[in-house]
Amino acid sequence: MTARSGADVTQASPVEDLLSVLNLASSDARTTEDIFTGVSQSMPTGRVFGGQVLAQAIVAAERTVEEGRVAHSMHGYFLRPGDSARGMTFSVDRIHDGRSFSTRRTQAFQDGMPIFSMIASFETHDEGLEHAQAMPSVPSPDELPHESDLDAIQPMSKRHFSRSPVEIRHVGSPIYMRVEGEHVPHQAVWLRTRGEIPDDPRLHRAALAYISDLTIQESVLRAHGVAWGTPGLKVASLDHAMWWHRPARVDEWLLYVQESPSARGGRGLATGRIFAQDGSLVASVAQEIMVRVPAS
Repeated sequence: MTARSGADVTQASPVEDLLSVLNLASSDARTTEDIFTGVSQSMPTGRVFGGQVLAQAIVAAERTVEEGRVAHSMHGYFLRPGDSARGMTFSVDRIHDGRSFSTRRTQAFQDGMPIFSMIASFETHDEGLEHAQAMPSVPSPDELPHESDLDAIQPMSKRHFSRSPVEIRHVGSPIYMRVEGEHVPHQAVWLRTRGEIPDDPRLHRAALAYISDLTIQESVLRAHGVAWGTPGLKVASLDHAMWWHRPARVDEWLLYVQESPSARGGRGLATGRIFAQDGSLVASVAQEIMVRVPAS
């Protein structure tokens, strides 16, 4: 089966685009692994968005797990940049199935070359100890300006924002073209999809992985007063880890609290916590990025 390219899905709404890339097809190939194919979103940069690959890899792995076991953690490495004009193939290894946990390895390929590798763990629900960090007090999304009202994005690609399936509202000013205020290694943003997602919890878990790759790099950049629009800036995600703690809907506002504990040697580490509006902690995230800032 030949995967469709990103150009085939861009006529749909942004949320329909997202649902299309999460709708993987099963291959007819009979191998020792489970094979799936998927489309790629069209991106202005021509490179596949990392959150897309994360979400698709989780969908592929979950297709091979018995019903009732849900993703609770994943650890992945971005190996090569992907081409957003091409589809992808996902190969899943069934590493282990125990009484409570299942482990899967998923690799994403383009033109026979791996571009992403992930190991994820799935579990059946069980009762046990429970606690969670409290959500910080911040302005609600209704108190913050809409992206289209921000002068900061006007010099950038309006298509990039209008075609994104996710609406983002920064608590404080964004860092698209400039970094205003104090240069600090932390920030918070509200996010939600621009339309409703079907009730299937698997879709919401996958879409949450998609969202988790948005803006988390900014805690590293904000600490040094580096805006996305800095000429010559190069940023690439190296790895990504995520832990799903509690169910959440991605078509309702989620608060993503992000901070960077360290940057050194051209690499920056960012961590994040995702909260539902009721204050429940739904996920934790960690990502290391490569960042190259041109000499002034």
